[in-house]
Amino acid sequence: MTKLIFPVLLCGGSGTRLWPLSRKSYPKQFVKLTGDESLYQASARRLSGAGFAAPTIVTAADFRFIVIEQLAALEITPADILIEPSAKNTAAAICAAALALEARAPGALMLVAPSDHVIPAAARFRDAVQAAAPAASAGQLVTFGIRPDRPETGYGWLELSTPTPDFAPLPQPLRSFVEKPNLAKAETLLAGGMHLWNAGIFLFSTATILDAFSVHAPEVLAGTHAAFDAAEKDLGFTRLAPSPWSELPDISIDYAVMERAPNLTVVPYAGTWSDLGDWQAVWREAESDTTGTVITGPATALDCQDTLLQATSEAQQLVGIGLQDIIAVAMPDAVLIAHKDRAQDVKQAVAELKAKAVPQAETLPRDYRPWGWYESLVVGPRFQVKRIVVHPGAALSLQSHHHRAEHWIVVEGTAKVTVDSEVKLVSENQSVYIPLGAVHRMENPGKVPLTLIEVQTGSYLGEDDIIRYEDVYARGQGAKG
Repeated sequence: MTKLIFPVLLCGGSGTRLWPLSRKSYPKQFVKLTGDESLYQASARRLSGAGFAAPTIVTAADFRFIVIEQLAALEITPADILIEPSAKNTAAAICAAALALEARAPGALMLVAPSDHVIPAAARFRDAVQAAAPAASAGQLVTFGIRPDRPETGYGWLELSTPTPDFAPLPQPLRSFVEKPNLAKAETLLAGGMHLWNAGIFLFSTATILDAFSVHAPEVLAGTHAAFDAAEKDLGFTRLAPSPWSELPDISIDYAVMERAPNLTVVPYAGTWSDLGDWQAVWREAESDTTGTVITGPATALDCQDTLLQATSEAQQLVGIGLQDIIAVAMPDAVLIAHKDRAQDVKQAVAELKAKAVPQAETLPRDYRPWGWYESLVVGPRFQVKRIVVHPGAALSLQSHHHRAEHWIVVEGTAKVTVDSEVKLVSENQSVYIPLGAVHRMENPGKVPLTLIEVQTGSYLGEDDIIRYEDVYARGQGAKG
């Protein structure tokens, strides 16, 4: 009988190498980069269905409602969502997930996977996972290695113990980890046929990995245990305790445990895989025309070769002429132009933008909230115009502002609006005025999204000018939205 697999999706990170589409406020795992689903949604779907339990998600507080919303669109209900107080790399995240699973399903086989990888052949990958299950059940720490097709310097590599010409998904002892090589070494590893790319995907039992932490990284286990034991339940989320969590080392699972453990097994995977680590990887994985040019969105290419043109706004046309080996990504608030060979340097460019306090370095024009999203359309001295979309059944907090008044115009749907003691319905083409200092709330009582235009006027228009009186999402004073 096949043993049930418990997926753990790691859903942190900022994906800065895919700027401007991926930013700290909405990183690449939530973006639809390769199809109609986000990378996170595709990962969750891939690890669902027969043989898989409901997933455990490890993420940051800023993303907690995004992970629920995107799973709900797939009709997948997570078993648990662990909220990290801060990013501490993969060791602490995996340890926390293991503790949560051990408490809920002792001895469970947990499949740990990043949420931003592309694995098109889902059934083939699930077969590889099932092939790894006996080794994991027997106490092995199983890692999955990808058949390499180029001398990649951006990945770590795994050394096999025996040759596998067809890279069949057969478990075998892992001989060693290889750090990210230079090009010459990568070419040697590729030619030798004894090495795989390290995908950062693991399968082991909760008991095995917790034992490994106790032996090889006891400080990680102790600190994570303290954070888990003092965790608080909040609207279905498990908030790990900040104080012990802050003392944890920032270390990967490879350095903390895997490279020190003797009970290592590797399962080769010969299917297509990518971590979409930069724009060159996106170009490589996307469907191109006969010239090797990839076009996404309102873009046009003339005499281009091996180039990626991606635009996100119908109000903005991107045109490339005579380009070769170029990445061009256009968004309403930021444009990236780079040679494909410099794709890794996008991270450095983002760092420079951040150093100059450029808001586009980390935030998108569209800001996601638990009730929906908004985007700024026009910002001027003492005024701002926003488009706001509220999900069916959702509600903003009951709130007031010290420094601004607001005017709401409904353009789609129906709003239930509270202004001080008055509650009324506002339909399409109707408007309502919110005086400065008035206690107010907006709700969507309908079954279709509510869209409205908000005009703010006042001396200060910052998102932190907010006093909350009631909030179904349990956000504190000054929190956005």
